[in-house]
Amino acid sequence: MIVFSSLQIRRGVRVLLDNATATINPGQKVGLVGKNGCGKSTLLSLLKNEISADGGSMTFPGSWQLAWVNQETPALAQPAIDYVIDGDREFRKLEADLHEANERNDGHAIATVHGKLDAIDAWTIRSRAASLLHGLGFSNEQLERPVSDFSGGWRMRLNLAQALICRSDLLLLDEPTNHLDLDAVIWLEKWLKGYPGTLILISHDRDFLDPIVDKIIHIEQQTMFEYTGNYSSFEVQRATRLAQQQSMYESQQLRVAHLQSYIDRFRAKATKAKQAQSRIKMLERMELIAPAHVDNPFHFSFRAPESLPNPLLKMEKVSAGYGERVILDSIKLNLVPGSRIGLLGRNGAGKSTLIKLLAGELQ
Repeated sequence: MIVFSSLQIRRGVRVLLDNATATINPGQKVGLVGKNGCGKSTLLSLLKNEISADGGSMTFPGSWQLAWVNQETPALAQPAIDYVIDGDREFRKLEADLHEANERNDGHAIATVHGKLDAIDAWTIRSRAASLLHGLGFSNEQLERPVSDFSGGWRMRLNLAQALICRSDLLLLDEPTNHLDLDAVIWLEKWLKGYPGTLILISHDRDFLDPIVDKIIHIEQQTMFEYTGNYSSFEVQRATRLAQQQSMYESQQLRVAHLQSYIDRFRAKATKAKQAQSRIKMLERMELIAPAHVDNPFHFSFRAPESLPNPLLKMEKVSAGYGERVILDSIKLNLVPGSRIGLLGRNGAGKSTLIKLLAGELQ
């Protein structure tokens, strides 16, 4: 169980969390949500022991194995699949122990290590690593390519696979769908639904969160609000809570105004001074209810264009690429005013290339 109790976290003079309390039970899959800058990633840093709380406490079992996605990937000559296997730290340690025992020709130690390797299903680790990489969009040929051959986005996929192969009790994921194409996102969703440990997931994608999480922790106004259910359920529950809070606030304000009116009318009259004083004390003891707080929604609009040609753009057997490398070939497109087009495809398929072509950045 993870328990945050009266937690306070600061960033410089800015308070991110103040007297925040929440509980996460073993095996729960939690969506951590809130506007940008509210402290979601900072809370994960606290769990990773990268920072300390400024007040209150955070506790979870010391025996738990944690996994998260590293943000840096060195340009290694190591094959991609071996880099991913490094994520299983216990396996790598036992592998080193076995090598050392073999060097000493210590039969007892060799047998002991083999028993431990059997217990963690070590003999299938290479196939498990390959399965993760295939799910994230890597081909068989790419599995043996050096890490240094991959671009930044593909290296982040390697880091994600490295976190997933770890037999963790607690998995921390911060926007894991960044750098993933649709097929990889669908695969990751299915994988996380079957993950047996405790999951804390930060994502702005409600369609990704909904089928995975069974609890939402919403960071708002420097505290944590807990909701049972997925993101869609959270939205309904939060709207109900805010409506109830606003109703209670308005009722209390009417009560305060009534008491204050009585005090103002009679506090100077000797015959009513005792009653007025009683109402003053009543006001002082009253625990004030705050008005419901809703983040300001973001609005934007497009200016209406002048008259548009129809079609806006037409392509016939268009090819594009970089140097001698052809990315798009024999493209046909008829773009008419008012179209709403979703551009899908795996990473490297040419989506950005097509946009650059439409924008005139490529010829």
